Amino acid sequence: MSGPPTLEDVARAAGVSRATVSRVINGIRNVDPAIQEAVRRAIAETGYVPNQAARSLVTRRTGAVALVVSGAGGGPEEDPFPSRVFADPFFGRVAGGVVGFLRPLGIHPVLMFAETEEARRQVVTYLRQGNADGALLVSTHGADPLPRLLAEARLPAVLFARPAEPLPISYVDLAHRAGARLAADHLVARGCRRVATISGPLDVPAAQDRLAGFQEAMAVHGHPYVPVAEGGFTLPSGERAMERLLAGHDGLDGVFAANDVMAQGALAALRAHGRRVPDDVAVVGFDDSSAATACVPALTTVRHPVEDMAAEMGRLLLAHLGDPGQPVTSRIFEPSLVVRDSA
Repeated sequence: MSGPPTLEDVARAAGVSRATVSRVINGIRNVDPAIQEAVRRAIAETGYVPNQAARSLVTRRTGAVALVVSGAGGGPEEDPFPSRVFADPFFGRVAGGVVGFLRPLGIHPVLMFAETEEARRQVVTYLRQGNADGALLVSTHGADPLPRLLAEARLPAVLFARPAEPLPISYVDLAHRAGARLAADHLVARGCRRVATISGPLDVPAAQDRLAGFQEAMAVHGHPYVPVAEGGFTLPSGERAMERLLAGHDGLDGVFAANDVMAQGALAALRAHGRRVPDDVAVVGFDDSSAATACVPALTTVRHPVEDMAAEMGRLLLAHLGDPGQPVTSRIFEPSLVVRDSA
């Protein structure tokens, strides 16, 4: 190419028409996901940069979306909310999936935190003023009012995970109960008979579903009672929950933790009590995050395809922006079991 790459160069590289490339870039009309992916690859390969000023004139859009992390602010003795978010491998995977999908299209996420009532008002105002075209929302606690605020304001938004209350808002989620059943089936197949679980915070729908799915599967296997200790999806809470289970239930030989970070805490507690993993106690986590491979032994876990789900959030938001009259929708992803050394 003798000059900067053009729309025609991208069309040739993707094997599609110029009009199709334009639709993908502008998000004006729905395009088959496989074609969208081919166009994004061609944009990356050619180095094409969409003309933001020209695109804004056509679409009346900013070319930016808000990536909002909403949660509960802690007290003065706790780490600031942003610090806790950045320390969580789950959020890094969400951000990576969102950026990986949007950046080839010349769309840039604006990171916003909404851990207080005032911060949530700022997010709604920011969107109402047209500073971003819509929001991709990651909510970290069940009583979060922000999904309802966005729905009531009729602002374009997609939520990561099913909202705690029925709302007219699109979302992506995982079949959490099916994932927990995979964990139960694996522990029983290993010969575990005295099994306990560390749940996530039970005001969060995902934690409720993982606990229910695990209990249901264990009941099918003839184990109607499973001891439960509630954690907070953090490493210290997993360690404390494991301590409670060991104190109250002798002879445990299997543990399912509702995320990998809590499983990492459970492994620390088991080591402190001289319990070998997996010889004495088999441990299964959930997420298949970086924590799973950082554990010693490496963690058997349920795969949560977070990056793919985050990219799908972006697709749903662009589809809504291209056709605001379309109904809200959901996309449910399937989990899989990743077997490593801990079980």
